[in-house]
Amino acid sequence: MGGSEGAAREADSRGKLAAYAALVRVPNLFSTPPDILLGGALVAATGTTVSIPALAGLAVASMLLYAGGTTLNDYFDAAIDARERPERPIPSGRIPRRTAGALGATLLIGGVLVALGAAGPRAGLFAAALATVIALYDGVLKGSPAGFLAMGSARGLDVLLGTAAGATAATAPLPAWALAIPVAIALYIAAVTYMADNEATTTERGAVAAAAAGVLLAVLGVLAAVVTTGPSLVRTAFAVGLTGGFLVWTGRALGPAYATPRPDTVGPAVGTCILALVVLDGAFAALAGVEWALAVLVFLIPAVGLSRLFDVS
Repeated sequence: MGGSEGAAREADSRGKLAAYAALVRVPNLFSTPPDILLGGALVAATGTTVSIPALAGLAVASMLLYAGGTTLNDYFDAAIDARERPERPIPSGRIPRRTAGALGATLLIGGVLVALGAAGPRAGLFAAALATVIALYDGVLKGSPAGFLAMGSARGLDVLLGTAAGATAATAPLPAWALAIPVAIALYIAAVTYMADNEATTTERGAVAAAAAGVLLAVLGVLAAVVTTGPSLVRTAFAVGLTGGFLVWTGRALGPAYATPRPDTVGPAVGTCILALVVLDGAFAALAGVEWALAVLVFLIPAVGLSRLFDVS
């Protein structure tokens, strides 16, 4: 009896852990440190020293903020998920809704505090702005044009959060080409969010086409940055090569979604576009140095690996 009870408790613990991993979208969490690294790369491109400990702390803060956002997303969407996604942790009863709400708020606050402790007031300000945008998206703006832009803006702010890792108060202001990069990423994610709005039910081809347009805009953004900055041949090759990989990876998922827009094609396309952001970040980061691009791409390993076990949406 004791052995069977112990096994049951162990299985229950594993089930709870899996439920919380699904709640925070654990594969997606590994798409956020690349944003931070890209921000650090943009600062490094100005000749400013980047604090590696600060960069690491900001990466943790970014993951906490993202986890808070997905948790609050499910908190606010509990009634909708009960109809459309009953397998999710809250409607399935594996995690109480009130617990999810408290956890989401705690994660957002924790992310702001970690950012503040890691890189000072400027980082805390960026993190607080990011947490505010996340909360507004989850609670008020979701499903509207303002909501799509809010989600995109959250990713852009995540990149700017990484710029706070500049090691001195005399950090040089970012040039115009560098400031355009978070904007390009924001527009790409806004387009993907538009496609994802009804991924569990019915999606119009126009929404998939919008995501494809976001992909092309991002590709043009990388090419424009290459032309503007004139990096070395090696950096150019990395940036262009990763951009090609990004285009092929997203295109292979968006093609079937456009041809037959239904949950079993659109859902995977959304997941692919989220994970492919890591490659896009790497392409932009390559402009500052190959080492930055490689550091970004490392996060593809856990992101893709965990996506085989947990939903990416």
